[in-house]
Amino acid sequence: MYLGIDLGTSEVKVLLLDPNGHVLGTAGSPFSVSRPHPRWSEQNPADWWEGTCIALAKLRESHREAFSQVRGIGLSGQMHGAVLLDEQDRVLRPAILWNDMRSVDECEALTARAPRLHEIAGNLAMPGFTAPKLLWVARHEPELFRRTATVLLPKDYLRLMMTGDKVSDPSDAAGTLWLDVARRDWSDELLDACDMKRAQMPRLAEGSAPSGVLRRELAHEWGLASNEIVVAAGGGDNATSAIGIGATEPGDGFVSLGTSGVLCVVGDRFLPNPASAVHAFCHAIPDRWHQMSVVLSAASCLRWVCKLTGTDEPTLVAEAAALPTEALADAPIFLPYLSGERTPHNDPFAQGVFFGMTHATDRALLGYAVLEGVTLALADGLDALAAAGTKPNALSLLGGGARSAYWAQLLADALSTPTRQHGGGETGAALGAARLGWLAAGGDPAQALAKPPIVAEFAPNAERHARLRRRLDSYRALYRHVRPLFDPAHRQVACM
Repeated sequence: MYLGIDLGTSEVKVLLLDPNGHVLGTAGSPFSVSRPHPRWSEQNPADWWEGTCIALAKLRESHREAFSQVRGIGLSGQMHGAVLLDEQDRVLRPAILWNDMRSVDECEALTARAPRLHEIAGNLAMPGFTAPKLLWVARHEPELFRRTATVLLPKDYLRLMMTGDKVSDPSDAAGTLWLDVARRDWSDELLDACDMKRAQMPRLAEGSAPSGVLRRELAHEWGLASNEIVVAAGGGDNATSAIGIGATEPGDGFVSLGTSGVLCVVGDRFLPNPASAVHAFCHAIPDRWHQMSVVLSAASCLRWVCKLTGTDEPTLVAEAAALPTEALADAPIFLPYLSGERTPHNDPFAQGVFFGMTHATDRALLGYAVLEGVTLALADGLDALAAAGTKPNALSLLGGGARSAYWAQLLADALSTPTRQHGGGETGAALGAARLGWLAAGGDPAQALAKPPIVAEFAPNAERHARLRRRLDSYRALYRHVRPLFDPAHRQVACM
């Protein structure tokens, strides 16, 4: 058996995979995010480990015999988070997360300090990435910066707890702005720009390679029969999601509708396009890279509007789906920038906006506007990928939003690209992690990386695509008009 552990932002998910590639069971444990100041986002790494142990106990309880036969473990995790450790591997402060926007000034400083940043890292300096976070710590918490002996990414903190080893992989490390993404190795030049040393970085191993062995006392505590359980290097959540859906060949792509929204296309070369805020990262398997457009708020927007309107997600989506086509022309335009935005704007100050509401605007129209707004943000991203010459053949759907046939069709229409639902698509990253654990334990790549069966496919409708492109024009015009109002300097003047 093989175990996948996916450390997300809102929960940790664990998944048990049998030797035929079938998912036997899953379990999870939720987290909360701490926001001690506006635009901050933090979590306590100790909560990740506690949640992981709770989720594993649930999975073991429901599949005790199969669980005991685990031979390989893979890790997946939220990217970019900064876990700072001292020389005794003690956590120095809460982890600063991917959706933390405090380090805007440090992004400018990093770009000035590292003239070849875009060439080496293949990405713009954005507050979500790890390197600007360390520049912020150096500026605002200099004593902690001096005591920092190691910086780990979130999933790699779990590995340290599991194996005692400090290891990362190129797919996750590519999101730090310290990696030479073409060479798949740390860049001393980019580290030096942050007053960091290679010695403060974990060693790197390809995601499908072994990174260590589960500590024997943990194997005993978890009820595992073997004392030699290999732990794969694993990957960042988007790369492992691609592995879970079998997206490993050039042109394979997926859309992930989780807390954030990701549109990812696999390639066999490093193809950076930082001018459009497109991410160029390593894949979790050797000799593969991927390009991504990222919107920082996706399914989280749906959860937000459900909370505001006192309903749940299935109910609101059903109400939106029941709207007649002619009513959609009167739906508000929604900018889903509740946490700022990345592709294509790289605008950490962007905010969510409803525009065009009247007395006739009801809950269903608000729900539709949110679904459409996230979809149009992804269309914006697909256009940025297309400008770099990247075009997906079809897009598999992952994450909680992947369960909605209505949203799947909306995406197909807006993106003019077939979309596909796979069985268990909501477990993509955890499944991908388990598959990497399978490979690290000696599994056959042809079997471990196979595409799961398609359960539904949605073809784009030309008429609806034309209507949504007109809505996209309005969406873009709205952002252009309100963008100056997002500027903190403007808001300060307005309040005086």
